[in-house]
Amino acid sequence: MNKLHWKLGLVLGLVILSVWLLYPTVEWYTKTADERGKLEAVQMRPKRMLNLGLDLRGGTHMLLELDVEKLDKKENLNDALARAIEILRNRIDQYGVGETPISRQGERWISVDLPGISNTEEAENLIGKTALLEFRLVDTSAEAEKALTKVADLAESPFGKDGALLPEIAKLMPRNTGLFRAAPEEEGARTKYYVLSSSVGITGAYLENARVSTDEQFGYPNISFTFNKEGGKIFERYTGDNVGKYLAIVLDGVVHSAPVIKSRIGGGSGEITGSFTMEVARNLAIILRAGALPAPVRIIEKRVVGPDLGEDSIKKGVTASLIGFLCVVVFMVTYYRAGGLVANIALGLNFVLLMAAMSYFSATLTLPGIAGMILSLAMAIDANVLILERMREELALSKPIPMLIPTAYEKAWTAILDSNVTTWIAAVFLFQFGSGPVKGFAVTLTIGLLAGMFTSVFVTRAIYEFWLTSNPKELSI
Repeated sequence: MNKLHWKLGLVLGLVILSVWLLYPTVEWYTKTADERGKLEAVQMRPKRMLNLGLDLRGGTHMLLELDVEKLDKKENLNDALARAIEILRNRIDQYGVGETPISRQGERWISVDLPGISNTEEAENLIGKTALLEFRLVDTSAEAEKALTKVADLAESPFGKDGALLPEIAKLMPRNTGLFRAAPEEEGARTKYYVLSSSVGITGAYLENARVSTDEQFGYPNISFTFNKEGGKIFERYTGDNVGKYLAIVLDGVVHSAPVIKSRIGGGSGEITGSFTMEVARNLAIILRAGALPAPVRIIEKRVVGPDLGEDSIKKGVTASLIGFLCVVVFMVTYYRAGGLVANIALGLNFVLLMAAMSYFSATLTLPGIAGMILSLAMAIDANVLILERMREELALSKPIPMLIPTAYEKAWTAILDSNVTTWIAAVFLFQFGSGPVKGFAVTLTIGLLAGMFTSVFVTRAIYEFWLTSNPKELSI
């Protein structure tokens, strides 16, 4: 009896834990502020809920290509791709899209799914930016001024079709300098250019943090940044050596501001000012915090999946699952009577444990993942059928009920273990060599197999043993 109490206590504890994991807690979060930083609203959202994948929720799918030609020659391609995936994941997680499926495809391609995001322009800006932050001195020499005057005389860009400087401007440029475009202050305004030193004072590699701040005078959004200890020392020394000069803050080859260095800047912090909207400033801060990509990425494929398709898939999937589940429940009770009822209880508990485990890991649920869940439930009911058939065989041999149950479980165990282990091996290979959706199938199948083994062998046996404490001579199978 003590052993039985321990078993029933474990099952009850797991049921309570599963219900707690499935019940969503609530956290408060602030909605995006307006352009002047004023808070629009405060809302709440559930936690520990299953995330719906792209095929169920709708959103954007992108296939990115890493520009390997612009990689540092010292960096290994595999390491660079792994770093790019991690940086992209950090950016997207900070943006608020958790558990985004990001996976490597082939030698230099990265597959990204963004469930719930249908604004492709916003997604491209978030993902595609290299986020290379540089601090360069502005060249104010006579040659630089002549080059800028020549640029101002042009109606079009000073760069030719191949991206090179036009000859009449290139010959006016001082040595060890380059022409950089400024971020447009207004839409439709004429582009402004700077002549900057080719030597970089400090890069964003030393950044420790970046956040959105607001201008004290007008309330416009800016980006405040902080260097780490080493970067702070470099920045202080660099600004101290160049007091009175203009320091350009360059992000991805575009000058966002070029303030004059009035004095040595200590403390390792600064601010990027410009005509930012709150959304643009927020995205730039996210990108800077997450770090710079090892090389630029190009979007070579883009698909937008509408939410209507996912809604239809959910409705049809739920309908099919309910019909299938009811058919199994009715068949088991009709054919195996009390034994079928016990099997159905184990099947229901199996589903609860599976959903609780996925909720705990904040897993992303996709259609292939649902298929893995259904297959694991089928494996669980198959294990119960093996046990019940073994019980019938032992019952036909007129064995007493107390001996019948352990004998049936012992004889059915090898077949149950064999079928589950072989399926699990297949799931391991699918996870190792498959891509996003296939991996989702493998993960849900593996979790379902573990839950199914537990419910079909441990839970059902505990129920039968509890049954025999009050009815030692009766068992209808």
